[in-house]
Amino acid sequence: MISAEDAARKPLPTPDADTAAFWRGLRDGQLLLQHCLACGHVQYYQQATCRACGREELEQRPASGRGKVHSFSVVHRAPGPAFKADVPYAVLLVELEEGPRMISTYTGGPPDDVTFDMPVVLAFEKITDEVTLPRFRKA
Repeated sequence: MISAEDAARKPLPTPDADTAAFWRGLRDGQLLLQHCLACGHVQYYQQATCRACGREELEQRPASGRGKVHSFSVVHRAPGPAFKADVPYAVLLVELEEGPRMISTYTGGPPDDVTFDMPVVLAFEKITDEVTLPRFRKA
C-alpha cells in the first residue's frame, strides 16, 4: 500500500535507453525529435526504431518548440493527491510544427484560455537538476 507521503509526491519520468537523450535535451533547453535518416519520418515519442519504416537510423534534432492545440481537456478532478493543488488544468494534444503530436499541459494562464488551433510555444519547467518537463503556453 502506498503511504500518504508518497501519494502526495508527483511522479517523475524515468529515462531509459531510448528516452535518455530526450530528457537530457529538455534539461538543456531543447525539445529533441527523432528524424529517420532512411525515410525522413519525424517522430515523438523516442524509441529504437522508426515507426514508419522500422529502420534504426535515427538522429535527434532540436524542434522549434512551436505548434498548435489539436485537442484538449480541462481537468477539474485531481487524479490523485499530488495534483490536487493544480486543478483545474488543461491537458493538451499539441501538433508540433515538425508534424508529430505530443501530450502536455498548459501553463501561463487559466485553462479556459485554451482553444482549438491556438498557437502555442514550448515552456520548460525545471523540476529538479536532472528533470525538466515540457509544457506549453500561448504563443
